Amino acid sequence: MSFWELILLAVGLSMDAFAVSICKGLSVRKAGARESAITGLYFGGFQAMMPLAGYSLATHFSQMITSVDHWIAFILLGLIGGNMIKEASSGCEECERMDSSFGWRAMLPMAIATSIDALAIGVTLAFLEVDILPSVTLIGITTFLFSAAGVKIGNLFGAKYSTRAELFGGVILVLMGGKILMEHLGIV
Repeated sequence: MSFWELILLAVGLSMDAFAVSICKGLSVRKAGARESAITGLYFGGFQAMMPLAGYSLATHFSQMITSVDHWIAFILLGLIGGNMIKEASSGCEECERMDSSFGWRAMLPMAIATSIDALAIGVTLAFLEVDILPSVTLIGITTFLFSAAGVKIGNLFGAKYSTRAELFGGVILVLMGGKILMEHLGIV
C-alpha cells in the first residue's frame, strides 16, 4: 500500500468520526479548543488503537487464511464502505439525539462506535503486510484533526457536512477494496 493510498484510507476512516464530531459541535452552544481537543483525542485514539488490535489478531491467524486474504480485504472494505454510504443516504437523525456532554460517559461509547470499522481495517492492513505503527499513527492523527475540526464546523455551520463526509468516506473504502481485489486478480 502506497503512502497516498494510506492517506486516503486514513481520510476514509476518519469520515465517520468527522460526521459524529459535526453533530457533537451542534449539540453545544459554544465549542472551543477544549471540546475540539477532547473529541479529537477520543476519536483519534480509538481510530489508532482499533486497527492495531485487528492487525494483531490477523497476524496471529495469518497462516490459516493467506490464500483468501485479498477476498477478505475486498469484502471488509466493501461492507464498511457500503454501510457508510447507506447511513449517509438514509438521512439518519443522529445529530438530534446527541448528548452535549464531553465527559467520558458520553465520549467513550461514541469513540468505540466510530472505530469498530477500524478494527476490520487492521485485519486488512495485516493481509497487505503494511508497516502498522506508522499506519495507525497516520490514521490516529488524521482522525484527530478531522474530529477536532468537525466539532468547530458543526458548531458554526450545522449538520450540512456530516452526511457528505460519511458518503465520501464510504466511497473511498469501497474503491480501495475493489483496487485490492483487481490487483490480486491481475486486472490492474
